[in-house]
Amino acid sequence: MKEKSEKELKTKKAKETKEQKKSNKEKKEKKPNKFIQTIKKKWLIDGTKTTILVLLILVVFFGISYGMQKLDLTPLDLSKDKLYTLTDESKEKVKNIDKDINIYFIGYSEDDSTIDLAKQYTKANERIKVEVVTVDGRPDLAEKYGFQSGDTGIIVECGEKYKILSYSDLVTYDQTTYQTISIAEEKLTSSIQSVASDKVPKVYFLTGYSEFSLTYTMQYLNIYLQNEVNEIQSLDILTTGKVPDDCDTLVITTPSVDFDEIATNAIIDYINSGRNILWLNAVVATEQNLPNVNKILAMYGVNPFEVGGIRETNSSKMVYESPDLIIPDTSYHQITEDITNGLIFLNATKINLVDDDKLEELNVTKTEILNTSEDSYFRANFYNSSNEKTDEDQAGPFLVGAELDKKVAEANEETGEEEKVSKLIIYGDNYFASDVPLSSSTQAPLIQYKQNKDLVLNSIAYLVDREEDISARKDTGTVTYTATEQENRIILTIIFAVPIIIIIIGIIVWIKRQRKGNNPNKEKTKKEKAKK
Repeated sequence: MKEKSEKELKTKKAKETKEQKKSNKEKKEKKPNKFIQTIKKKWLIDGTKTTILVLLILVVFFGISYGMQKLDLTPLDLSKDKLYTLTDESKEKVKNIDKDINIYFIGYSEDDSTIDLAKQYTKANERIKVEVVTVDGRPDLAEKYGFQSGDTGIIVECGEKYKILSYSDLVTYDQTTYQTISIAEEKLTSSIQSVASDKVPKVYFLTGYSEFSLTYTMQYLNIYLQNEVNEIQSLDILTTGKVPDDCDTLVITTPSVDFDEIATNAIIDYINSGRNILWLNAVVATEQNLPNVNKILAMYGVNPFEVGGIRETNSSKMVYESPDLIIPDTSYHQITEDITNGLIFLNATKINLVDDDKLEELNVTKTEILNTSEDSYFRANFYNSSNEKTDEDQAGPFLVGAELDKKVAEANEETGEEEKVSKLIIYGDNYFASDVPLSSSTQAPLIQYKQNKDLVLNSIAYLVDREEDISARKDTGTVTYTATEQENRIILTIIFAVPIIIIIIGIIVWIKRQRKGNNPNKEKTKKEKAKK
């Protein structure tokens, strides 16, 4: 019995020793952090000290933020595709510019992500300056560039050259994914390059043969082209007798009367010198006798335009219940590679080309740019008001945009002459680039809808060999994040509410401890109950 009692005592003692070691080990492992304990016991107990601690944290926070702003550090870009970080390609394009470039953000807030992006150009080239201004603060800029109170915009300026960008120029919309995509970097980079360029392309618009002109139905295009740093002039070929030698691109708009012999010969000479043409041709409503116009077109393998217009039956390829307002499909081309928002053609006509063998004989290479859908049709009978395709209508699809490159001279190594190629960009519509409104209920011109403006501007930029003026966004497809008003409220709540909550908790803890310290009888009662 005694042996059993001793054995139980040893077992109990061993168990207590084991538990003691375990307890000591846990205490060692859970040794409290001295700094945290100091904060808890000396700062959070006292309400005044708690308040001072929170204020110190806020001062440090705002001090660091202010210091980072003063240092002008590049903000951290946590977006998946580094949407707000200047790419090496853009840095390379601007780093050797030896002219002073000023970028003015009018009406923008200092914390705008586009401004953060723009400031990165200043690090790539110290001659690029970025400044956030207001209309009231810089009335000289407002007067010079036509800004009024409440307006916002970006001015990229180099001497007398400038480009003005609006918010809509900095984003594009992907209809397939319903995403808003930022093209801010591409637009800023191209604008900087454009205003810094020594060469200003000259674009001439042929006058006297069309109802479309820069001063009548294409005034918006005139403004947009000048904003692209181009010199725009109207060409009265009967006065000059030729297409000027400094012409980089000749624009021909829907001829309604035939070219005379002077114009015909001048344009043929221009083509044979290896220079370029943009041809816009709207629907043909009546039979026309334009032999000289057709002679020019035939040099590129384009047959005469037929009487009639294209209509759509596919609701996804037309503007709401308007079969004559078609949305053509884009083929891969440098001009259209970034046009994702679609186009709107009004009263379009089809482009008829000779067969491939004939094109080869003419030394012409064809590249398709725009086509209509298979559900479209071509109607020659304008008296037929039905929206349904009839047996007399021609079924689609139809070519409504193409590049035709005509080789006019071979390279000659003996004489050192280079190969000459004349480019023709031709579209089976003219209204898309005009001031004509979309409908009677709106005053907005067609050129401002979807990406009509981009198509015509990109076409001219391509023909004058200004690749930097062609819209080109980052290869991402990432949605540009813009905080909504509700999201802003949540963010502000987090920033200011958290410190306030900490202060309240500190005060509550202090009050509780004060009450606890002022009621010794309560503690005495607890001890007595514990003994019992």
